[in-house]
Amino acid sequence: MKNYNVAVVGANGAVGEEVLRILEEIDFPLNKLVPLASSRSSGKKIDFNAKELTILELTNDIFEQEGIEIAIFSAGGSVSAEFAPAAVKAGAVVIDNTSHFRMQEDVPLVVPEVNPEDIAKWRESGIIANPNCSTIQMIQALKPLDDAYDLVRVDVATYQATSGAGKSAMEELVNQMQAFFAFKLDEAEVKAFNQQIALNVIPQIDMFLENGFTKEEMKMVNETTKIMHKEIALSATCVRVPVLRGHSEALTLTFDSAVSADEAREILSQAPNIIVVDNPSQALYPMPKDCVDKNETYVGRIREDVYANNILHMFVVADNLRVGAATNAVRIAQKWVEMEN
Repeated sequence: MKNYNVAVVGANGAVGEEVLRILEEIDFPLNKLVPLASSRSSGKKIDFNAKELTILELTNDIFEQEGIEIAIFSAGGSVSAEFAPAAVKAGAVVIDNTSHFRMQEDVPLVVPEVNPEDIAKWRESGIIANPNCSTIQMIQALKPLDDAYDLVRVDVATYQATSGAGKSAMEELVNQMQAFFAFKLDEAEVKAFNQQIALNVIPQIDMFLENGFTKEEMKMVNETTKIMHKEIALSATCVRVPVLRGHSEALTLTFDSAVSADEAREILSQAPNIIVVDNPSQALYPMPKDCVDKNETYVGRIREDVYANNILHMFVVADNLRVGAATNAVRIAQKWVEMEN
């Protein structure tokens, strides 16, 4: 198999660092790795596979200069908008972790466990988009159950960690908690979020739209339709919680036919990259603390509705920096390599 020249844009960010860690952990056909970031970070050193690499400045010319064939972008939508076209022009496939290209018609939006066949459409734009973190873990659980029972509606409440807003947001939670124990919480900085996050939950992620939902909530609606190639009625309430890492979701799923919780557990236990943790009598259920640094999505609290035989409820947890971003991006790259070979 051919080895590839891979660039990681935003190599020193929260998601970029996870991409590097995952590439170290797996047997990826890597010829050389090129870490890229803004001029502020260029020249800094990072460790990769027991070697010291220098972060290079992200420019429009760097992709051609370095012979990049796969470019994984994790540095924000404006960066992707500006530099992804240059990577494509240089002949690279771009795997973009931002929201910038997700809903463009000629850009496939991919969760490899759900719609790997869409990767083949990459040549239309040169870009493959990574879905929103909360969408990825949810849709991994939806797909096998949709295949079995025909899903018609999803109601979801998310409990999203501060890491979903970047390193500075995680630091803000830590700083506020330190201030709380020093009896100075009222003096702590509130900057990453529009409300205090320590000892609080914020029922807003991203800006509100005219329909009363936030952009984050509508991302889940629109991305689910695009990825699953079917209209599924979906309502989301996205909430930021004082957790450093790991998103949780409470799902209510309505199907076209009667469902069985026991059967659903069996179906999910056979699904790729899903781990069922569901023994309430032993206090076993998915929790954020147990998913950190894991590449799987955890599902539990699977139960039938009290009133309707076509409704299931469940709790889904995953590491948002891995499953919700870096792991999915690397899995897309792996599938792309398989298809190209």
